[in-house]
Amino acid sequence: MRRVILIGLAAIILPAPAIAQLRVPTIIQRVIPATRDKAHQTPQLVGIDALRADFLAKTGSDAVYFGGDSGLLSAPAKTTLTAQAQWLRQHPEVVVRIEGHADPRDTRSHALAVGARRAEEVRQYLVLLGVPAAQLSTVSFGKERPVGGNARAVTILVR
Repeated sequence: MRRVILIGLAAIILPAPAIAQLRVPTIIQRVIPATRDKAHQTPQLVGIDALRADFLAKTGSDAVYFGGDSGLLSAPAKTTLTAQAQWLRQHPEVVVRIEGHADPRDTRSHALAVGARRAEEVRQYLVLLGVPAAQLSTVSFGKERPVGGNARAVTILVR
């Protein structure tokens, strides 16, 4: 409000060129790129977590699925395992555990046997594709850890 009164008084007292200099300056706005503070940054994956993320990104899946009570690898399973073998050959420092799972409706002993057969089938196929056998271990969970379709074998990066 004072500015308006002062400009009005200046218009009466001062000549026109001086009034032009008294005008309120234009405000120039600049957009400064937002900087994220450390609390809002996505965490950087390191160590085994970074390797697991890379493994999933490059192989497409850590699981292969089997039909029914079978331990035979299907064509899609072989494709997934080929990608896994390629990644594992490039990372010989990584130790892998292959977990075999079976149908929860089976008896405990039958499910453990089917899970072991599936895990061993995956292990043998990866060794056939050039992954060192010392890099791979197997375990059967049978029906102990049910998740989705249990007719599967899962490749887990341990260290």
